[in-house]
Amino acid sequence: MQIDFHYYATYCAAYIAGYSHEECMELCYSDMLVDFCTRTFLSRIKAPASATTVQSAAELADARTDIVGLQNITRIWASFHFLPYDLYAEKEHCSKSYINKYRMICNTNSDLLVDTVNLANGKSLQAKGIAMHVLSDTWAHKYFAGTPSLVINNVSKYIYELLPTDDGEIEKGIKFIHRPGALDDFDESKYINSIYQGSEDSAMNLGHARAGHLPDYSYAKYKYMPAWGDFEVVIKDNPSDYMKAFTQMIYALRFYKGDYPVFEKEKYDDEIIEPYREKIDAIFRVRRALDSDDWKAFGESLSGEEIEDFNINKYCDEYINASPEDKDNTFLGKFIIAALAQKSMVINKIYKSGNKLAGYSVDFGEVGFKGIKDYGKLLKESKKE
Repeated sequence: MQIDFHYYATYCAAYIAGYSHEECMELCYSDMLVDFCTRTFLSRIKAPASATTVQSAAELADARTDIVGLQNITRIWASFHFLPYDLYAEKEHCSKSYINKYRMICNTNSDLLVDTVNLANGKSLQAKGIAMHVLSDTWAHKYFAGTPSLVINNVSKYIYELLPTDDGEIEKGIKFIHRPGALDDFDESKYINSIYQGSEDSAMNLGHARAGHLPDYSYAKYKYMPAWGDFEVVIKDNPSDYMKAFTQMIYALRFYKGDYPVFEKEKYDDEIIEPYREKIDAIFRVRRALDSDDWKAFGESLSGEEIEDFNINKYCDEYINASPEDKDNTFLGKFIIAALAQKSMVINKIYKSGNKLAGYSVDFGEVGFKGIKDYGKLLKESKKE
């Protein structure tokens, strides 16, 4: 997903869920910041590098692809963008190496999603915003994995858009090309993707890079035959999935407010959006790169307030100028704590499953602080609770 959903749609979901304009702005900013909190950004504000939630294209181009480098990539992308669905999945006649990657495939309504939502319960708005990013990405990024893998993430030549007509649907072949700087051609179903690399562990084979931005477009409905699915046809219906993402966000955000006693899988707050369903569905189905303008207008019509544009530098001075003892209480300080907690939780779950793709982990909640010094912040925060 992109800024249209992670920022503007999250604002709308939060407002419908009963949050104030100011709370909605903090939630959607935190959701969007997950896509900007690179190691480079953290270095610029002199913040802990372990709080990295995304890697820029330049950082990925320079990333190591030895075991340590691949583990670092996986820690970031599996924790925040491609939450694994079943860490104990079984598949016959597979090597240990393959099954470990197979278990990293993202899908919706996983136990790890419940853990992610619960982790932010009772915590800061920044933590809740991060959880909403992870939740919504499970819908856009399902069937791809947050670890480099050609066999898992590659898209075969058999891939077709399913285009609506008055009589139902027609199929139109999708063409992928690698042309840096070029734009997707929506009319011709031509999309820009990463360059083909035969190396299984190339960063070009991370997530949905081989499918370009197609999974990020709310209008897209397409079918393809992934190798991990034994080349059986898989259909991805983004308009339907994005609606579920939106209503699941509202359900989770209302859970945080105490409107629901527990957060359960496969539950969506459909009733509350009935007055807006047609408008939301119409936004999802327009063939274009971004729906930001329509979501912004919708959000402002809901609250009567202006939704300011996302500005990566908005909270930087506050964090940079804060004293060492006050940094954790700033907006970015709270985001960093929440990011460390989410990453620590996911890595620990992966490690406990016997999968070393995200590296080694120590459960700080059970055995105290060991390892990366930045995670000492988590121990400090846990003692406050």
